Amino acid sequence: MTTLDLLQANLLSPPVLCFALGALAVAARSDLRVPEPVFAALSMYLMLSIGLRGGAELGHVSVQAVAAPIAGAFLICCAIPLWCYAALRRLGRLSVPDSAALAAHYGSVSAVTFAAVTAMLDRQAVSYEGYAATLLAVMEVPAIIVAIGLARVAETASAGGIVATGSGGAFLGANRPVTRGGGQALLAEVLSSKSVLILIGGLAIGALAGSASLTKVKPFFVDLFPGALCVFLLALGHMAASRASEFRKAGVFLVGFALLMPLLHATLGLGIAYAVGLSMGGAIILATLAASASYIAAPAAVQLALPEANPSLYLTCSLAITFPFNIALGLPLYQAMAQAFYG
Repeated sequence: MTTLDLLQANLLSPPVLCFALGALAVAARSDLRVPEPVFAALSMYLMLSIGLRGGAELGHVSVQAVAAPIAGAFLICCAIPLWCYAALRRLGRLSVPDSAALAAHYGSVSAVTFAAVTAMLDRQAVSYEGYAATLLAVMEVPAIIVAIGLARVAETASAGGIVATGSGGAFLGANRPVTRGGGQALLAEVLSSKSVLILIGGLAIGALAGSASLTKVKPFFVDLFPGALCVFLLALGHMAASRASEFRKAGVFLVGFALLMPLLHATLGLGIAYAVGLSMGGAIILATLAASASYIAAPAAVQLALPEANPSLYLTCSLAITFPFNIALGLPLYQAMAQAFYG
């Protein structure tokens, strides 16, 4: 299957067409809306479904089998914020809060993009590791913590403050006093956010219950998943198109950043996937996760820890540029890259 065939198949898939319909509704000034309660319920449903299925598969594999992929995924999400932050500060000339906020978004991952790539692979009957949802769970939080830590270090250095070495490991600066234990409070806040909690909780439930016990709920959490994803992407298409006018605020550099970083990170993901022994399907998933940008967990954490960061920058880049690029063009491109890489 050529890259053009993969692109055509993805662009004509129901989830992508639903995303386009949501964007078209904005262009047509339609009153089409997915009610907020429905959107929130679908978000919880998708995360729980991903977690349950991944946890059930995780129960069939040994610790030795997943150790290397988990380590590789963890390495990726800790490394990405480092060079994203450096590029945004030095080349983009962005402020410390804005650079850290964007680094957090691009180091963390998008669960909806994960759902889209697994749906694509399922449609094409491409096999992949059943515990792939574990990689999603591993990659969601660490990058946020790394990026916020970079901001704290920069603020401390610029303010001539000191670094506390107490139990919380919090950084103290003249402009942002943080009590001891502040680092622990931030970590607890991120881990207790509904997206992270539902995903990790779903993994735990799936692993404890096992595949046999989950058979009874399969019609709801597995069979209805593609349809729920379509409705969710309809809402996201509307949301992304609503922010299209903010492209000019992002500037040429940030638009380029939002399009180039996914390609760079997907290449890194493929290399790590090959090194840790993932199948080609697993490599496509890890590459897609590395290429994705968070717009659920990261915004919540950034608003808490970096309230001075400009939401129009990190939400426009992650949701209005990178997400549509990945859904429409990135998925088939990463699949073609993996096919070429794996031979």
